[in-house]
Amino acid sequence: MSIAMRQSQALRLWQQVMLSQVRDDAPDLTMRQTAILFTIYLDPPPHTVRGLAARLNVTKPVITRALDTMGALKLVSRHRDELDKRNVLIRRTVEGALFVERFGDGIIAKAHELPI
Repeated sequence: MSIAMRQSQALRLWQQVMLSQVRDDAPDLTMRQTAILFTIYLDPPPHTVRGLAARLNVTKPVITRALDTMGALKLVSRHRDELDKRNVLIRRTVEGALFVERFGDGIIAKAHELPI
């Protein structure tokens, strides 16, 4: 499905989605944390710190700091890989799935409000 949108409409949509997130009582994630979270939930697992760092072209400490925050918010969980103890596997949580689903619903709702 392709959607034709002018730059001003795309920016207005992004602004409205961000404003709704700020006004809501949802966790206040940075752009980087949001990108990591969406990668975990939209790309097929397994996800590792090393793999996410490579995918997002950032360092492993950047991923670790983001996961610390998201873990405290129960949006993701981390577990040692039983087959390779060097790897840390990142798992989805119910709370994280609901957050991502509500975020997607918010985008759809704000898109419907855009003037044609």
